[in-house]
Amino acid sequence: MLVMTAKLDKKKIAIIAAAVVAVIAAVVLLFTGKDSTPTIASSAVTSNDDRVQFLTNFGWEVVVSPAETCQVRIPSKSTAVFERYNGLQKSQGYDLSEYAGKTVMRYVYKVKNYPGATKPVFATILICNNQVIGGDITDTAATGCIQGFEFPVKTQDTKK
Repeated sequence: MLVMTAKLDKKKIAIIAAAVVAVIAAVVLLFTGKDSTPTIASSAVTSNDDRVQFLTNFGWEVVVSPAETCQVRIPSKSTAVFERYNGLQKSQGYDLSEYAGKTVMRYVYKVKNYPGATKPVFATILICNNQVIGGDITDTAATGCIQGFEFPVKTQDTKK
């Protein structure tokens, strides 16, 4: 009969246990479905002041009263147009496909400080359960574009 014994060091056991706990915590954080880092978007948005502050945090100045407030339904079935818009949302940390078929609130504000704007510019915020789930900034000029919430980077004028 062969008998083997091993001497276990309490310090090594504690290190191994801490490593196992760290790995389990990392796996839980990875699979909770959303980024766990706190962002402006993760805070509760329950009032008009909160929505205006949300936009202000990105550098936008908006007319305080919304130009439009309505309910919209996120499409149940994906289309090419939805995928393009949702691509914009994903680029800023949102994913509207998680809300497919749900009715959400849409708030639209007129932007007062869009650089170089010649036509109205609007900020749209989509809210579900008092959380921002998406939105955009839309320049309505013929050559305008739809972009995420980030304020455009100011470029220095190279002409003198």
